[in-house]
Amino acid sequence: MTIVDRILKSINTIPAFPATGNKVAQLLNQADYSVMQVANIIKFDPSMTANILKMANSAYFSPLHRISTINDAVIYLGQKNLLRAIQTAGISKYYKKGALGYFDKTTDLWEHCVAVALMSQILSKKITGQEDSTLYTAALLHDVGKIIMGEFVRDSLAKISTLVSEKNMSFLEAEEIVLGINHADLGGKITEHWNFPVEISEAIAYHHRPDLLEKKEKIIPWIVYMADQACLMMGVGGGVDGLAQRAVSQLLKKFNLRMRDLEMSMVMLSDDLDRAKELMSIV
Repeated sequence: MTIVDRILKSINTIPAFPATGNKVAQLLNQADYSVMQVANIIKFDPSMTANILKMANSAYFSPLHRISTINDAVIYLGQKNLLRAIQTAGISKYYKKGALGYFDKTTDLWEHCVAVALMSQILSKKITGQEDSTLYTAALLHDVGKIIMGEFVRDSLAKISTLVSEKNMSFLEAEEIVLGINHADLGGKITEHWNFPVEISEAIAYHHRPDLLEKKEKIIPWIVYMADQACLMMGVGGGVDGLAQRAVSQLLKKFNLRMRDLEMSMVMLSDDLDRAKELMSIV
């Protein structure tokens, strides 16, 4: 069995995505959703319940008094924040083992992905005027392929690093040559396995090269790319691949942004990260 076959076979070992998160998301997308209905679904998932309460009481969501029941959490957080909390709580468990082929600590990958998700919302508001829950999910999962790829990268890191340093390749290109697949493509396949919407799978698969998408007008892959690059520039979870990636030219011009806009977004993210320590501590 080839390395790429072993990597792809590993997808089947990943647990199914929590049904709770999908059910709640479907309910919350209805204008007349019932607080009681949402709370009753969450209550049947003890792990989700614990994480939602932890997040609702965190500095990030700044409650005025302690929230002790799911009903109170659903009311207090509201639709947008509850969606974000559900997505973060549901996805966090996949990052528990980290990706030690890429990072020194098991928590580094999760911290990077939370930072990219938060930055995606800051950039989305600048570009479109509003936040986007689909974009948040794609950004939170953008490096999910590294969970499987970590052990394979660790065993082949010397070969990959040689191609990067001597052949002027991006880490992504070197991964593909040595292992037969890169972490972005693998992440796209994982979310396909979970039956996620195509727009999320595509954003993950192309988060390093949105310019290679046939439909270049799709905005989500571009914002995930920009958020990822901004976090790497800030030193939030660089890992062994760091900035060894191909830069997509004229990115700011595409969205009519200036370098100052990106710098201000980084300042806003820095403030957000100070308040988001509880979100990161879920893993």
